[in-house]
Amino acid sequence: MNIDRIENTVRNSFDKYELFFVKERVKKFESREKELYDAELKEEEGIALRVIKNNKLAFSYTYDDSDNALSSLLENTKTIVNLLEDDEGVCFAGGCEHYPTLPLYDDSGLQSDDEQKIQLLVNLEKAILDYDRRIIATRNCELREIETFVKIVNSNGLNAEGRRTLYILSALCVAKEEDEVSWYDWSWSNYLKEINGEKFGIGVAQKTISFLSSEQIPTGIYSGILTPQASCDMLSILTQSFLGENLYKDKTKLKDKIGIQCFSEKITIKDSGFSGMGAFPFDGEGVSSKENIVVKSGYFQTFLYDCYYGKKFGYPSTGNAIRRSLREPPLCGPRGLFIQKGDKDIINDNTEGIVIEELIGTHTANPVTGDFSLGAIGHLYQGGIKIPFKGVIFSGNIFELFNNVKEEGPDLQFYGTYGSPSLLIEGMKISGK
Repeated sequence: MNIDRIENTVRNSFDKYELFFVKERVKKFESREKELYDAELKEEEGIALRVIKNNKLAFSYTYDDSDNALSSLLENTKTIVNLLEDDEGVCFAGGCEHYPTLPLYDDSGLQSDDEQKIQLLVNLEKAILDYDRRIIATRNCELREIETFVKIVNSNGLNAEGRRTLYILSALCVAKEEDEVSWYDWSWSNYLKEINGEKFGIGVAQKTISFLSSEQIPTGIYSGILTPQASCDMLSILTQSFLGENLYKDKTKLKDKIGIQCFSEKITIKDSGFSGMGAFPFDGEGVSSKENIVVKSGYFQTFLYDCYYGKKFGYPSTGNAIRRSLREPPLCGPRGLFIQKGDKDIINDNTEGIVIEELIGTHTANPVTGDFSLGAIGHLYQGGIKIPFKGVIFSGNIFELFNNVKEEGPDLQFYGTYGSPSLLIEGMKISGK
């Protein structure tokens, strides 16, 4: 798409404008029975337009770059903006002279032969199926290669562009003995060379086998560990309390709590535009990426703002505008929110208690009150014996949970936007048999 031509078209039609251009190329490989089963290539590009006229903000988008489509986009936007309500808070980001340079683009990975990528995937599935005779099947053994280019320009002089690659590996393993169990996991990197299919596959197989002969454990209050995957799920619930949008809507218990200790002194939480799968030189509005300390040694430090909610409270954007897709306008959200890791190997040092590996139903938690009641899968360590468990309910309050953290492990992992090490926690309520 010719952004300059489109910009010239909208420049004189509105008080302010913003153009968001994205081009994405996705290549997907799937393996079954230790050989390539399917390969897909998908390419698309489009442009989203946001405009301000008389303090009214309108949004529209198109994947069609023909003259007729762009004319329709412009005319539809003109019609929409006149139907909206005034809002003095609407605004766009200002220009920026310098954006951080981040190592996010793997040109050599893109240029490497597809056979190398297929073999990586086949090695993954082979490592799973050959690990143990009790493993009976694999599903969703996939490798995705995603190349993304983004450009944002607006009437405030902002002109930002960047590119990124992502390699995402995933697999589900099924094992059977007296019972049948399965385990799904995924891993990612910006660089193909950092993806090890065989090592990942062995890890998935080992985890699956460890859950055979699972049973319910007794109801009780346990001390134990949340692994990174489970901790990231819990962090995703807590994150809603950090957003400027929820502060504005009075949907956070952290209102008026800046500078107050709200969590365990062991907890430091950062939100970084340089970390996680969302890492990029700028956010969804073109604001330069940065790292924000949200919680420091238990003390709440700041809310996270995009341009709109930052203006509402008289603060600059913290670089926290995200775009879920071209079809949606930017909204206030986390970029790369993570709990700072520790230096003690808490899993290997843990001889008694539970280790929760997976949580089920995190979408049912109440992000305002922090109350949750979730299905949990994991292991009970008791008297030197490791007992797999399932069919139990893990319940409590997210604020109390993060106030009871006693130690963090060194094993920081990012699952998408969220990152966490293993967490040693006291007072976890389990409802079992």
